[in-house]
Amino acid sequence: MFIFVLQSIWLYISELAGKDLAFSVILKFLWFFSPKLIPMVLPLTILVASLMVFGSFAEKYEFAAMKSTGISLQRAMRSLMVFIIALAGIAFIFTNNVIPWSEYKWQNLRRNIAQLSPSMVISEGQFSQVGDDFNIKVDKKHGDRDQFLDNVIIHKKNPKRPNSNNIVIVAEEGELIGEKDSNTLTLLLKRVNYYEDVVTNKQEDKNRLPFAKSYLAEYAINLDLTKFNDIDVDKENELNSHNMYQVHELVREIDTLSTAYSSDILAFGDNMYYRTGFVKFNDDNVKDSVLTETPASILDVIEPLRKGEIITMALNNVKGTLQSVNAKKNEFQIKTKRINKHEIAFHEKFALAIACIILFFVGAPLGAIIRKGGMGLPMVIAILLFLTYHFIGIFAKNSAEDGTMHPFIASWLSTAIMLPLSIWLTYRATTDQGVFDMDTFFQRIARLFGKKTTDAAIVDGEQAVLLTQSEKALVLSRTDKQLIAIVKNTEGETYSNEVIQAAKQQLKLKGFDLENLE
Repeated sequence: MFIFVLQSIWLYISELAGKDLAFSVILKFLWFFSPKLIPMVLPLTILVASLMVFGSFAEKYEFAAMKSTGISLQRAMRSLMVFIIALAGIAFIFTNNVIPWSEYKWQNLRRNIAQLSPSMVISEGQFSQVGDDFNIKVDKKHGDRDQFLDNVIIHKKNPKRPNSNNIVIVAEEGELIGEKDSNTLTLLLKRVNYYEDVVTNKQEDKNRLPFAKSYLAEYAINLDLTKFNDIDVDKENELNSHNMYQVHELVREIDTLSTAYSSDILAFGDNMYYRTGFVKFNDDNVKDSVLTETPASILDVIEPLRKGEIITMALNNVKGTLQSVNAKKNEFQIKTKRINKHEIAFHEKFALAIACIILFFVGAPLGAIIRKGGMGLPMVIAILLFLTYHFIGIFAKNSAEDGTMHPFIASWLSTAIMLPLSIWLTYRATTDQGVFDMDTFFQRIARLFGKKTTDAAIVDGEQAVLLTQSEKALVLSRTDKQLIAIVKNTEGETYSNEVIQAAKQQLKLKGFDLENLE
């Protein structure tokens, strides 16, 4: 959690630095941001912890001691299974209740912080809104406080026409002048070209597009900072995001968006049909007519003087229709992406809980197999597995947002891939088999070519027995009664032929008569 919080600080440092924020506000920012890290931190934590704990057990031969007293791997994992299932339930409640609340609080705080320092809002190379009336763009800022500006372009709203930018101010240089604790910031511009559209009421004057142009050596603009200095960082804004909904709210929102989306498609289809004019040619309006000759083209029945007009009109109609279709296509893509994000958010709340359980059954058996504990190899393996799990999820969700993949499949894909891995690892660990024993593999290859192999056998006998490291530990840790149970197969567990043969050899070494035993 500490590592991911540090990463978040670097990610949002530009929004926090240089705004004279109290330390408590920064802590509040991180406090509201931290819950959204849990879906990423919790699976990795469970994977690392299970690998380290069970790897340490296996490394110190504690599992061998457990098995010698009749305690199986499933029984050793039983208490942790109950804990993980309870943790999965808590994770679902957390993602359904706490994360939406923290997302709303964090977005509110982030928006309010962005308004605390308007001088910081002016960015280089892009238009930045300062207040309600000014959009300012500068090529470069310099000076000890970035108070000097080069190549300033300002779009200012006309009080008579507040919905449009009718005043453009272009200056070669500018300077921000202000005093501490002052509610006024002065922007002093030098070598200024001032352009303003003249607002008229007569249509004849509007057609002439009148404007006023001026040149000024210096021009000062006073920016009122009262609103900026009175910002309440705890103010509640009206925000709406798919990450702020609970499960029942997501169901309702998805249904609303889907219904509206379907209605928009039907309305657009009807609109395009009416624009074609086919609705005019219904049975009531079309009269029977008789043609003496069948025309080769519909233009043959039209007067030659009007053919050009009709062709031009038809081309314009087609171009207008194509423009409408392309515009609506982009609009529908945005709506589709919004619906997909809501569906992904819905499934992710359930996927996190299931992922906690599955990743435990990946980490615990794998730790028992690799027989390494601590922060070394288990940490490396856990991070590699988690990165695979995480990147698959990211790629799938990005594909689902644009409609390439269904949101349900994208949300569950990484978890579904880990499921067979967890089952396979649990089976291998339960049956005391390794993931891949290189020594045994090469020995069996050598055996195919007729080479003798004796280092894999437990004892020297008439026939060498090839065993994995875990099988060797199993046989060597068993008592006489347990070895007899393996040979007679009375434990209720299925052992390989190699293990049974090795158990017979161990009993033979201890003086048992195998013929009478059988």
